[in-house]
Amino acid sequence: MKSKPMPTCNNSKIIALLGLPGSGKTEVIDYLIKKYNWPKVYFGDVTFDEIKKRKLEINEKNERFVREDLRKKYGQLYYAKQVIKKIKKINSKTILVESLYSWDEYLRFKKEFNNCFIAIAIYSSPQTRYNRLKNRPIRPLTPQETQGRDYSQLENLKQGSPIALADFTIINEGTKSELINKINKIIKNYFNETQNSKN
Repeated sequence: MKSKPMPTCNNSKIIALLGLPGSGKTEVIDYLIKKYNWPKVYFGDVTFDEIKKRKLEINEKNERFVREDLRKKYGQLYYAKQVIKKIKKINSKTILVESLYSWDEYLRFKKEFNNCFIAIAIYSSPQTRYNRLKNRPIRPLTPQETQGRDYSQLENLKQGSPIALADFTIINEGTKSELINKINKIIKNYFNETQNSKN
C-alpha cells in the first residue's frame, strides 16, 4: 500500500531525533550535520548553561538535579521555550533538534511548527544502550546510572510518548553503517514526499 504523503511545509523543517540515552541519537545527528551542514539545537545545552551558571560540576547527578529543578521552577515547557527561541534565530531550511524529551515538549513543538515538525525515533534495547554508554570515552555511565536516568526520564518526563508517536522509527542494534543506511533512506523519503506534496 502506498504511504500517505507528508503534509506540506512552507517554512524551515524541524527534525527532532528522539530516543533514550545510548540509542544512537548523537551519531545520527553528527552524521547529518557533516553530510548536509544542517544546524543543530541541543536541549541539553539549557542544562549545561545552568550548571555553569550555578558553578556545579558536570556529572549525571547534577545534570538530573538541574533538569528537574528548572522544570519545577519554570514549568515543564521551560526547555521547549528556550529551544524554540534559539530555533527562530536560525536562518536555515532544515534544523536538527537533539534530546527533545517530554510529552509536553513534543506537543509544544507540534503546535509551534505544525507540518514542519518531524520526529525520528531511534530505538536500542536496554542492554545494548547500557554497554554503549559504559564504554563511551566522554561522560561514560555505569549501567546503574543509565537505568536511573531511563526511569527518571520515562516517569517524570513521559519520554516514551513522543518516541511512540514518532513519524519514523529506526531500530539500532547493528553496526554504525547500518544505522547510517537507515537514516539515509528516511531522509530521502521524507524530502521526496514533502516535495511531492507541494506539486
